[in-house]
Amino acid sequence: MDLARAGGLTIAYRRAGSGEPLLLLHGGWSDGREWARQLDDLSDEFDVVAWDAPGCGGSPDPPADLTMAGYADAVADLAGALGLGPVHLCGLSFGGGLALAVYRRHPDLVRSLVLASAYAGWKGSLPPEEVEARVSRVRAELDRPPAEWVDAYLPGFFAGPVPQETLDLVRTVMLDVRPAGTRSMLTAFADADLRDVLPTVAVPTLLLYGAEDVRAPRSVAEALHAAIPGSRLVFLPGVGHVTNLEAPEAFDAELRRFL
Repeated sequence: MDLARAGGLTIAYRRAGSGEPLLLLHGGWSDGREWARQLDDLSDEFDVVAWDAPGCGGSPDPPADLTMAGYADAVADLAGALGLGPVHLCGLSFGGGLALAVYRRHPDLVRSLVLASAYAGWKGSLPPEEVEARVSRVRAELDRPPAEWVDAYLPGFFAGPVPQETLDLVRTVMLDVRPAGTRSMLTAFADADLRDVLPTVAVPTLLLYGAEDVRAPRSVAEALHAAIPGSRLVFLPGVGHVTNLEAPEAFDAELRRFL
């Protein structure tokens, strides 16, 4: 893991390989370790960079008022600091919404989008009552040790059994979440409505979802697909929300085919 100054923030990241730059944005309750398999598998063809969002993993906690625009600017600043130039931008869940926010503010940075299990922000993709339920749950849990609530999330991340090493990775990463980073991401994403960005997207876009995802269900995927001109929508059969970990071979194959 390395550190870079990105605007006014210090950002931790992992980097492997050479070729066209592929920048990976993780989901909530997570960090760049989520992309360990892709860092290994795709580095033969791409310059793969996986960031730790502010307040996650090795990145120091963000300002309390960091917005989606602030997160997007941090991504752009990191790309600039690393000399990446236009990147293939791939985000999972929160990271997918963040990729759209990056495109909104820095369209020249993005050569293509891969939106995996993505939302147009929670406000932009989910009913208000569902957003409120998720926000209330997370805020209540952050006052307790992660060990008391992490395991309750795991069944919603995967559609079926996954290797023990995958569960161990997710659980280890979630046990490391810090309240300041999680609160910042939660507030920014719950309030985000990125639907206005979708019809403006003018780069190749892959929407990659698990067919059995209960967190970003088919209706969310189809709404993004209908709104993003020329986008390609792929459902991975028998897969849940954390597509890159539950079905890494299929995920990587679709990404390679698209790119």
